[in-house]
Amino acid sequence: MDLKPTESELEILQIIWKKGQCSVRDVHDELAKSKDAGYTTTLKLMQIMHDKGLVERDTTSKTHLYKALITREQAQQGALDKILSTVFKGSTADLVIQALGQHRASKDEIDAIKNFLNQFEGGEK
Repeated sequence: MDLKPTESELEILQIIWKKGQCSVRDVHDELAKSKDAGYTTTLKLMQIMHDKGLVERDTTSKTHLYKALITREQAQQGALDKILSTVFKGSTADLVIQALGQHRASKDEIDAIKNFLNQFEGGEK
């Protein structure tokens, strides 16, 4: 599956992932808390997302309910692949160094990274 949601689509997906399934009104009300979003714009974006295969729409009742067809992990992988290839020219080391250099990681996060690297080096990954 090679679906790469736009930034606006990712905002909508975040809401759907959190709630499970949503009407356009549910999504619009949540978006309106942090940005000036028109209802018809939200509706149009969700229709486009349906056409792209990012969400499915249950039309059995008057209020259509949308559910994500792409997981958070799939979206993260797609975004990461795009950033890695375009911004970091494929260099995983540059991406990790930049991420750790710009954002303070907690001790637990550093421990998790160390454990992952140890597994990776040991051939377990």
